[in-house]
Amino acid sequence: MSAPKLVGLAGSFNRPSKTRALVEDLAGRATDRYGFDATIYDLTDVGPSLGQAQWRRELDETARRIVDEIVNADVLIIGSPTYKGSYPGLFKHLIDLIDPHELRAKPIIISATGGGDRHALMVEHQLRPLFGFFMAHTLPTAVYASDRDFTDYKIVSEPLSARIAEVVGELSAFFRHSNPALAAAE
Repeated sequence: MSAPKLVGLAGSFNRPSKTRALVEDLAGRATDRYGFDATIYDLTDVGPSLGQAQWRRELDETARRIVDEIVNADVLIIGSPTYKGSYPGLFKHLIDLIDPHELRAKPIIISATGGGDRHALMVEHQLRPLFGFFMAHTLPTAVYASDRDFTDYKIVSEPLSARIAEVVGELSAFFRHSNPALAAAE
């Protein structure tokens, strides 16, 4: 039996980025706990065809493969930088290329980064409704991180770390005992 597939998507073109660091931390902890086969992407991985495509079929091969991996994943971790209170336009454009039924009932961890607390509700006011439209299972705990939560693109905040642990624990409703080593230890 193969491991469940986790795909993380950081809606940023910057490398390194705090958004990707957050998605990687979430994915790493979830993989350690549940034994996922994890892959992380950002908009740079999707490539330049994203900005030119009006339809999914117009994406280049790499971008189509990434979208296919997103829709075929067993669980998603979505991270977005916050620009003027919302997600970036090209991130939304990528999501717009997904048919609504393709994310139905999929568990999704939603997360965002921003410069300060002023943007903290972006996950609730922007990301949760977006994935609610797709009828996905956004997990109850959303994760927001500000600049002060990072040092050199590493999470240094204990409250943020605790929130990450909380949402990773919520995946147990979908993936109980997925990691054989953890199941044997119980």
